[in-house]
Amino acid sequence: MSTVVDEFQFFLEKEWSDGFPVVTPTEERVRWMLQGTRCDPQEVIGNVPPAGEVANVRDVAIHALMAGCKPEYLPVVIGGLRLILREEFNMGGVQCTMHGVAPLMIVNGPHAQKIGLHGGNGCFGPGFRANATIGRAIRLLLMNLGAGLAGKASATVFASPIRYTACLTENMERTPWETLAASRGYASDDNVITSAMVESPRLHFDDVSTEPERLLRGIADSMTSAGSWNMWFNSDVVVAMTPQHARLCAEAGMKRSDVQKRLWELAERPQSNLKRGGNWRPERAQALGIDPDDDAQPIKAVKDPDRLHLLVAGGMGPITAVCHGWNDSSRAVHGTYDV
Repeated sequence: MSTVVDEFQFFLEKEWSDGFPVVTPTEERVRWMLQGTRCDPQEVIGNVPPAGEVANVRDVAIHALMAGCKPEYLPVVIGGLRLILREEFNMGGVQCTMHGVAPLMIVNGPHAQKIGLHGGNGCFGPGFRANATIGRAIRLLLMNLGAGLAGKASATVFASPIRYTACLTENMERTPWETLAASRGYASDDNVITSAMVESPRLHFDDVSTEPERLLRGIADSMTSAGSWNMWFNSDVVVAMTPQHARLCAEAGMKRSDVQKRLWELAERPQSNLKRGGNWRPERAQALGIDPDDDAQPIKAVKDPDRLHLLVAGGMGPITAVCHGWNDSSRAVHGTYDV
């Protein structure tokens, strides 16, 4: 007597899932998914750390399918994996860390708009297939080919919701500025991914400020949490301003670069304040070239202004999202991807 196997239960009982049901990767479905790319299915993308399993285009397609992607999403998943496997991003370190950071993907360009990547209301949350499944596909690849499993290769203490999925675009309809990609010199018709290793967004609510300086001082304070690693390492920070906050600055004559520079200037605390708790220790101060006995010395949240990644996303409302960074062994990466 044959036993009928429930395909969804089968996958949920394995370590091949993130805890949610997956689409069963039959041969027919994999062929359908591969229609989304011109790449050779056997083309090697790279080795996924720390296990080092080889990921080829077919492997990526299988995981994109499992995550619920459409074929037209596949180029973003392939491009995203290529980026995060770069040595300077240090995906291996993050796979094994106690922290809960994850690679946040910010996608700019006409392809992002075509496939429906969302940058408006609720863009960090549920309800948007492209955002949810592209980020989820990356996570499944990191789990299944890299062995980034909690309690095994991964020592993450809590993890975080951003480790399920982390992919969005900007609010192109309501931004007063050029895109993050354009600010780095990419053309408007380039399809670009920026990936930064960050924590889940911390929301800064401000419906009181009527001029940029007051608004930016509050956002800068949210960037300088004593327990965040970016205070003591040269790391990346992502700041996603809503159109309302961005427009307040733009209407006062500030460009994106002006806001980025001012946030970099304001996001600091005196060393005496940071000594009271959090990550302060003398050797880290010395590594930054700071005298640990100089209590008046200001410590910046972002040591290099180019590592403050400013974008406009979310719906209309008086909120800015701040995503603190990891340590200085990981550096944000960006580049174009093929469609």
